[in-house]
Amino acid sequence: MDAGLRLVIPTCRPEYFGSRPTKTIRLIIDRNRYMKFLGYAYRFLSNFVFLALVYYSLNSMEKYQQRAVLAILVLAYAVMRAATALRSFYFFQRIERLELEARRLAGLTGDGPASTASRKQIVNDVAVLRRDGEMKSYIDLLFLALVVLLCVSKIVTD
Repeated sequence: MDAGLRLVIPTCRPEYFGSRPTKTIRLIIDRNRYMKFLGYAYRFLSNFVFLALVYYSLNSMEKYQQRAVLAILVLAYAVMRAATALRSFYFFQRIERLELEARRLAGLTGDGPASTASRKQIVNDVAVLRRDGEMKSYIDLLFLALVVLLCVSKIVTD
């Protein structure tokens, strides 16, 4: 065999294939605090705009019957969104159980410290994402409760 032709097995695919070198370690998720709070602010602002639109719409209706129909439609929408938020809490509960199981199993496997550290990093990233999702669901439920109170008060009062 020619000395100039050797079989080279790369440790990872080249950059143009979309992979990154194995020597650099990159976080799976972005832990930037500003982006997390920006996500919370966006959720808060979008829910606040929805609450303001409901308030304006209910106050602009002259007749009680129109106001009651609009309030009932908004209540139906709020119930559907609340059901979705509550389903997401069930999903987050299942993820938390999987996190605990993954932590337990990571301690039992003897693959070495590098593999264990990588698994712990993945489990920690999933925990952060779960907590952020729970916070956003709490924000949604808060504003949905306010919308429900507003609609019920507009139905009850004449």
